[in-house]
Amino acid sequence: ELRGRPKDVLFHSDQGCQYTSHKFRNELVTHGLRQSMSRKGECWDNAPMERFFGSLKSEWVPKEGYSSAHEAQLDVQRYVMRYNSRRPHSYNGYRSPVAAEGAAA
Repeated sequence: ELRGRPKDVLFHSDQGCQYTSHKFRNELVTHGLRQSMSRKGECWDNAPMERFFGSLKSEWVPKEGYSSAHEAQLDVQRYVMRYNSRRPHSYNGYRSPVAAEGAAA
């Protein structure tokens, strides 16, 4: 479910070359996103996203990869939906983020 277009959305990443490129940074500006990066050598700055990407890679992405960018995009979107709506998270008392948010409302 979309909640409109929130203000001040951050795109947080490490300092990988794909995130520091002019092309990528221009795309963020085009879409009204602000960029935030972890400090160099400080893995804990981005721990929640590192955990997400680690789970994505170990639980979902096929070892042989994808045959196209479109296939990868669709499959990663499916994972994000599952990650938020059905996958239990230990920090939420083993509830999904959606279930935890519903319980807090």
